[in-house]
Amino acid sequence: MANAEQKAQEAGGGRRTSVVREYVEALIVAAVFLGFTNNFVLKTFYIPSGSMEETLLVGDHLFVNRYIYGTRPSKIEQALLPGREVRRGDIVIFRSPETPKIDLVKRCIGLPGDELRMVDKQLLLNGREVDDDAYAIHLDTRLFRSTSPFGAYNARRDNWGPLLVPDDHLFCLGDNRDRSHDSRYWGPVPFSHVKGRAVMVYWSYGGETSDGTWHGLGHRLKQLANTALGFVTKTRWKRTFKVIG
Repeated sequence: MANAEQKAQEAGGGRRTSVVREYVEALIVAAVFLGFTNNFVLKTFYIPSGSMEETLLVGDHLFVNRYIYGTRPSKIEQALLPGREVRRGDIVIFRSPETPKIDLVKRCIGLPGDELRMVDKQLLLNGREVDDDAYAIHLDTRLFRSTSPFGAYNARRDNWGPLLVPDDHLFCLGDNRDRSHDSRYWGPVPFSHVKGRAVMVYWSYGGETSDGTWHGLGHRLKQLANTALGFVTKTRWKRTFKVIG
């Protein structure tokens, strides 16, 4: 009788061990899948600055299609993950040419071979004025020119060019034209720096958002606690699942 009970207990323990192992294996598979997806297909990204307002707001959290501009060696990959070349108007995520450890989000304005120029805030593409009123905003009425006392650096905000976008590069600007540090200052973006295209806002938070730099564990924990407490009241619900055009 004792042997039977012992065998039953061992069998029960074995089943529990098997169930635990199955859960662990499932979690590992899920983690690997999510890690692969985040690195190669659909990555998440958040907006820490106002350079893309009003298109993207500080605190917007995005899904980024990382595969759209990549190569697809097999027909199955081409069918499941259709891709294309970068287009003018795409909102792209890329490594900063100045600080490659930092990712930036801007709008592609120029492709290889394009001639670009800006005259008193008006963008010209291949000699023609660009109608960008649908997304570009100018919040500063001042005009900076090379002859102004503010210097050449400020003049590049409102007046520059003409310049030719080199091969294998993109020219990118922020939609908030007067408050964006972009290709006007650090030049065109190499294709090799591009990580993907922004496709959707999955969450928009109106509270304090990290600026992307580390200020210590205490500050981070406090920020996480404030986010949790303000999740319902500070979430911009109308922006949830907003598709980015």
